Amino acid sequence: MTHNTPLSPRPLRHLSEVHRRVLTAAQLHSHGVTSADLTEQCRPGGPWQVLLPNVVLLHPGPPTSEERLHGALLYAARETTSGVPSQPSAEDPHRPVYAEAVITGLAALTLHGFSSAPPLLSLDHVDVLVPRMRRLRSAGYVRVLRTASLPTPRGVTGLPVAPVPRALADAVAELSDADVVRRLLTEAVRAGHCEPASVVRELTAAKLLTRPHVVDAVDSLLAEGRAIAEDRLYRMVREYGLPDPVWNVDLRLPGGPHLGGVDAYWPEQAVAVELDTRAPRQDEDALWSEYARKREHLERLGITVVYITPRKLRGALEQQAAVVRTALMASGDRDPAAYVVVLPR
Repeated sequence: MTHNTPLSPRPLRHLSEVHRRVLTAAQLHSHGVTSADLTEQCRPGGPWQVLLPNVVLLHPGPPTSEERLHGALLYAARETTSGVPSQPSAEDPHRPVYAEAVITGLAALTLHGFSSAPPLLSLDHVDVLVPRMRRLRSAGYVRVLRTASLPTPRGVTGLPVAPVPRALADAVAELSDADVVRRLLTEAVRAGHCEPASVVRELTAAKLLTRPHVVDAVDSLLAEGRAIAEDRLYRMVREYGLPDPVWNVDLRLPGGPHLGGVDAYWPEQAVAVELDTRAPRQDEDALWSEYARKREHLERLGITVVYITPRKLRGALEQQAAVVRTALMASGDRDPAAYVVVLPR
């Protein structure tokens, strides 16, 4: 038998090209390859090689990045009742389903298209998430990360990949270079992969906000996220023909207390817009209480407050413009608002 010899009379047409080059020992056995045949093929200098425990690369050269990723998933995936960890998808018979295995960390960020993440072949290891109760150890270039809650993966080039916020948290957990962490977090927001709040939520869950270089990077991330949200708010007003507001102002009662700052304010209509850029840190409840108190105080004075999240500005700009326009038009049906002093902030 050579590496060009068919494995058995049973065809492999249901597998894509890479899945014909990387197979588990169980898959090879199911196609008629005996243990003796497998040992012979994987001998030193032979046509095949052991890529990972029970995972075989069916050629003698170095594995490609695609083969390394596929091999990592085959190694980490839970075996099915047939003993094979990768089975064809019912929706797409050319794409296998990997049970309980999700690529995360830097490899996932590279797959998501991060320019600040390293090339796949330069990575010393590939992180794979599996359920906490799985008895599986890291091996070779695969680092197994156990988790109490396996995230719903995103399909990237046919591979199950952790969502960007989770992949970032898993990558940051292993990084000590503050500049690298800052670049990754900034690109996540600047390139539109996710909102700052979702990143901070994952970093908080991973207990990473006790590390000074991570906290500094998060501060930069939140500033970046607010700047992007403000730009989208300016664009919403301009592109959808809303009246020009006064931007970034503080409101005060004449000779009285400070009422709070808002991102946009229409004095004639007494309508304010505030960007809700809260990050879910430990003081979230206290911060939300402050938001609620300010809103209640302003609305008691007859000022309508519209809260808009960065996510809504990114995905539903026209809808948010309609909400603001409705508030402006409804001002004529309300009692006049109390006079407030508008100051730049």
